[in-house]
Formats: sequence, C-alpha cells, structure tokens
Amino acid sequence: MDDSDTNAILAEDTLSGLSSAEDEIAINGTFCHNKELEKEGQIFPKKPPFACPLSVSVEPVLFLSMFSLSLQWPLSTQYLWDRISEDLGYNGSKSGGGCNNSGDPDPLQKEVETLTAHWNLYINLGGFAVGLLVVTLLGSWSDKRGRRPVLILPSLGLALQAGVYLVVMYLKLPVAWFLLGRLLSGFSGDFNTILAGCFAYVADTSDRGSRTFRVAVLEACLGLAGMLASVIGGQWRRTQGYINPFWLVLATNLAAALYAYLFVPESITPDPSAKLFTTQHHRAVYRLYSALGDPTEAGGWRRYKLWLYTFCFFLVVTVHFGSRELFVLYELSSPLCWGPGLIGWGSAAQNLAYLSSLLGLRAMQHCLEDSWVALVGLVSNITGLVVISLAKSTELMFTGYGLSFLYMAATPILRAKLSKLVGPEGQGALFASVACVEGLCSLVASGIFNSLYPATLHLMNGFPFLFGAILLLLPAGIITGMECRDKCPATREDSATS
Repeated sequence: MDDSDTNAILAEDTLSGLSSAEDEIAINGTFCHNKELEKEGQIFPKKPPFACPLSVSVEPVLFLSMFSLSLQWPLSTQYLWDRISEDLGYNGSKSGGGCNNSGDPDPLQKEVETLTAHWNLYINLGGFAVGLLVVTLLGSWSDKRGRRPVLILPSLGLALQAGVYLVVMYLKLPVAWFLLGRLLSGFSGDFNTILAGCFAYVADTSDRGSRTFRVAVLEACLGLAGMLASVIGGQWRRTQGYINPFWLVLATNLAAALYAYLFVPESITPDPSAKLFTTQHHRAVYRLYSALGDPTEAGGWRRYKLWLYTFCFFLVVTVHFGSRELFVLYELSSPLCWGPGLIGWGSAAQNLAYLSSLLGLRAMQHCLEDSWVALVGLVSNITGLVVISLAKSTELMFTGYGLSFLYMAATPILRAKLSKLVGPEGQGALFASVACVEGLCSLVASGIFNSLYPATLHLMNGFPFLFGAILLLLPAGIITGMECRDKCPATREDSATS
C-alpha cells in the first residue's frame, strides 16, 4: 500500500471518528468517549471534574431545584400568614377549634387573607420583574456560552434567597425583607433560568421522535420533587417550625449548583469569547419570531404556529402558576381551614399529577396524536379547577385534585411542539423566549390571581380557580383549530415539514 492510500485511509478514519464523536455528544451529552480530542480542546474546552462515572443528564439539577422551591413556596406563605396574624392579633387558625367555619369569615381574618395575598403579590412582582429581563439574557447567552453556567448561577441565587429568608426568621425582621431575597434571586436568573437551561439541554441531546417524552420526563421530575417536598414540609413545619426546613432549602440549592458543576457535561461547544451583555441575544429571539428568520410561504405558517403555540403555553402556564399560588391561602381560609398536615398532603396530591400525566401521556401516545393528548390534559385541568372552585369540604377539595390527574400533559407537548418548529441552531434562542414567556407568566399570574382573590372574597372565594378554568378554553380551541388545519390537504405539506 503506497503512502497516498495510507493517508487517505487515515484521513477517512479521522473524519469518521470526529463524526461519531459529535454524534455521541448530541445523543448522550457526555465527555467520556474521546480523550484525545478533549486534551486538544477540539470538542469542549472544559468539562466537569466527575463527568465520566456519574453524569447522565440534567434531571437531578431540576429535581433538587424544584424540591427546594416546593418546600419553600407553602412555608413562606404560611410564615407570612402567621406573622401578619401575630401583628394584627388574629389567632383563629391557631385556636383549638380551628378558624371560623361558620361560612362567614370575621373581618380580622379577611384582613389577614388580604394582606397575605398582597405581600405575596409584592414579593413575586419584584422578583419576577427583575428575573424576566435576566432570564431572557441568560437563556439566549447559553446558546453560545453553554448550558452549565445557566444551571449553576441561578442555583446559587436561590440559595442566597433562602439565606435572606433565614435571617428574617431568626431576627424577626419585617416581612418586607422577603422582597430583598426575592430580588437577589431574580438578578441571578431565578428558577425559570434553570428550567430554560434544562429543557434546552434536553433539546440538544434528543431527536425529534423522542423529544416529547424526554420533555415529559423532565417535567415529571418537577412533580416528584414537589410531591416529596410537600409531604416533608407540612409535617416538618408542624413539629419544628419554619427555620429547620429553610436550612434544607438552602442546602438543596447549594447541592444543585454543586452537582451541575461536578457532574453535568456540556451539551454544546462553548464559545469562550461570547459576551453576556450584548444585543445579539435579543436579536436572535427577534429573528426567531419575525419574518426575517424564514421569509418563505411555508415559513410563514410555521411562524404563525410558533406564535400560537407560544400563546397557548402562556395561558396554560399562567393558570398553573396563578392557581398554585392561591391553593395554600385557599386551604388555610374558611370553610376548609386546613392545618400544615393537610396542606402538605394537598400539595402532594397536586404534584402527583406530574407523574400521572407522564404515564398518561406515554399511554395515550400509542393511540392519539400529541395535540389530542394535550386536549385531554386541558379537559382534566378545567374539570379539576371547576370542582376546586366549589369545594366546601376536604373531600371535595381532594376530588378536584384527583380530577386534575392529567393537567400537566399539555405543557410538555407544547414545549416539544415549539422545539420541533425550530432547527438545531435556534434551540437556544427558542428556549430563551420560552423562559421569557414563563417569567412573564409568573408575573401576570401573581398580578391577576393575587389581586383577584381578595377582590372576590365577598362573592366567591374560589372564583380565581373558576376564572382559570375559563381561560383554559382558549388554548383548547387554538390547538384544535391548528390540528384541524394541518389535516387539510392544502397545509399538510407545510405541517409535515414543520
């Protein structure tokens, strides 16, 4: 064999090796396959210290972050309730007979409810307003710089927020100091940036066929973490108060940041020269949703679908966030008058729907298309919210939770549909925009639902849940209309290419 043949074979083997290495990165997201290229810095310039033996994906990061957040949410609301009750001299929720079950709450209880809802609104508005801008910036920046930084930085910010909350509890500072912790978390990206980074990571490392289920698995991690935290938090708070559970919140966020640093490999090739504070990140999002991204006729319908699915996602997540923020306050008030134990079990029942939705989605995918599975999930959500809005007893409240067992089936399908409408080079910009929408959902949900609850107490204390059920009729109609249009012969070709 002459030198030219040998060189040709070596060149072909080298290219083949590079191709297989890139494929393995795209599928598995691991550094362990090609040590020589790592040493030369041709794949990724940096890797986590322990990527090879333990790293699988970002699910543990999302699980730990959601666990800490689910432990914190109901406890912070109950702490606000107790501190405001103490300041106003209200002890109805602590008396032996529970709160006022006569059907007409006394004026002092109404004042406690109103102030608690308003402080929830102020704290969330402050954090979400700051986080809305930061999430957009960090999410799009991760498309150039990598996913790992946007997993580590927000986890540290959430840990800092928990630290501020602990100082408030130890020193009995005014509840207004909660706002400082919330702002610090917002400046670091908040939980929405972790969500954006994790879902972008899954889009990087999955193909179109498996993406819906991979996204659903990631969302199931949210539910499992929330269920575990809800059960632990309710019982723990009743026996030991608020401080010890918040130490666990702090430790869990630090553990999430440590895991992301030590065990999560990078899913894209980072650009060390990528700047954070530049307008190119926002321009990438603008091109994604504008005619500049794809001026063709097929691209026009794809762009309309992108807008419509984003709007559906906005409505669904807004209802999820808004109702979730009010569940604890609704359960604390008459006529339910739940204590910490029942609140924990109620939150666990609500979060169990993440797992039941995953199993239901997987089963229904064998006989239904994704759009119809999303509609089933929306119907489940609407039915559950209507029952909860009318709940006057513990049994009826848990019945509403039970009817909502598929309510999380719609969001992973909407995420996957959005991801499939964009090419691999636009996933970072896409999930930056989704993170922005999710931050906006939290902002709007806090403003609407926390304002609507005290305003409608004299009419119907469950009205915000009924309002949420009515809102969900809009995405149900939009998804049905788009699916029917895609079935038409004139649009079938465009639908297939998108």
